[in-house]
Amino acid sequence: MKKFYNILFIFVFLLSPLALFAQQQEGDTIRYKTLIPEVKQGLLKNMSMIANMQFAERNEFVDGDYTASKFKMEQFRLEFKGQVHEKVYFRFRDRYTRAQTSESVDNLSRSVDLAFIRVDASKKLSFTMGKMCAAWGGFEFDYNPIDIYEYSDIIEMADNFLTGVGATYQANKNHSFTVQVLDSRTKSFEELYGEQPNHTEAQAPLAFVANWTGSLFDGKLKTMWGYALHTEAENTFMNYLALGQELTLGKLVVAYDFKLSNEDLDRTGIVSATVPDSLYPWALEDTEYIGHWMHIHYRLNDKVNLSLIGMMDIANWQNNSLDPLKTDNHIRTAWGYIPSVEYYPWKDLNLKFFANVVGRIYNYSDYASTRFGVSDYDTARISVGFIAPLGIF
Repeated sequence: MKKFYNILFIFVFLLSPLALFAQQQEGDTIRYKTLIPEVKQGLLKNMSMIANMQFAERNEFVDGDYTASKFKMEQFRLEFKGQVHEKVYFRFRDRYTRAQTSESVDNLSRSVDLAFIRVDASKKLSFTMGKMCAAWGGFEFDYNPIDIYEYSDIIEMADNFLTGVGATYQANKNHSFTVQVLDSRTKSFEELYGEQPNHTEAQAPLAFVANWTGSLFDGKLKTMWGYALHTEAENTFMNYLALGQELTLGKLVVAYDFKLSNEDLDRTGIVSATVPDSLYPWALEDTEYIGHWMHIHYRLNDKVNLSLIGMMDIANWQNNSLDPLKTDNHIRTAWGYIPSVEYYPWKDLNLKFFANVVGRIYNYSDYASTRFGVSDYDTARISVGFIAPLGIF
């Protein structure tokens, strides 16, 4: 670990003059004409285009040993949204850091996050149709993806943008309720699970989602609770519950999510990846994933924000019939920690520079270590970079 902290100091020291040089060069930029003439930009008053970016120089470690350094565009998502009628709104977003390959179920590239329209039936009731963000619940998933340095296990492994229909009822300014009926996945059953001799693909593989978003005590306490029932195969389901709370006390904000995913077939896949094919070559049955996620951030002033994220992800295998030598349901616990410093140079521009450490510690149960030959390990990366949802128009 001493080597780890020595390298951290060296990288921060070396990158400081690069940041100053980049700032000096910015002043030499020439102003060019926009693609859309300024006289016609009034037509776009109800529309906007946003380039969502997260860029970093990252330095990677495994078990405390330095392994690699590289520059990486962690996120680049181009978004176009607007209102084309007083009751019709649209939103498109494409991810350029993901392969442009069409999925077999929804016929959209996996890189497409969003492609939907929203129709406002009244001031309180609206309907959404197309590919949308699933209303799973929880604050971790509600953040703009470019503000996430690393997702917890359940969110990281899930299909989070799905095609279907939804309805939202705004009961009052403090409470809204959403229901959705979505494709339960973007890939076919065979692509996702491979050959499954004990299961038959469902004719209607759908996900049914319900969500409550609330604001209590004059906005000091916010909630984002959701439940989803997925049909994975005939008489085979996944139940997903997410309970998110956020407490604001002046400059201090604390958010906590509890997540529980009970899966008749191992949709998340972490347990299946741990158990070798020689023991069971198909996707496992009866897995359970439990997630605890907490984000604490404190705004020192207009320019500096301090942030700390902690994660605990538990993977269990509840099936007791497939392995006669099984002695424990618990397979793995993954811990996560992300301390960050974020700097906002300008009040009128949503651009921040950051420095952080993203650490994960993976601990396997004695049963998993002995039976499957897996070993505990940890990873870490030290990054400096910027995050910017830059408005183009």
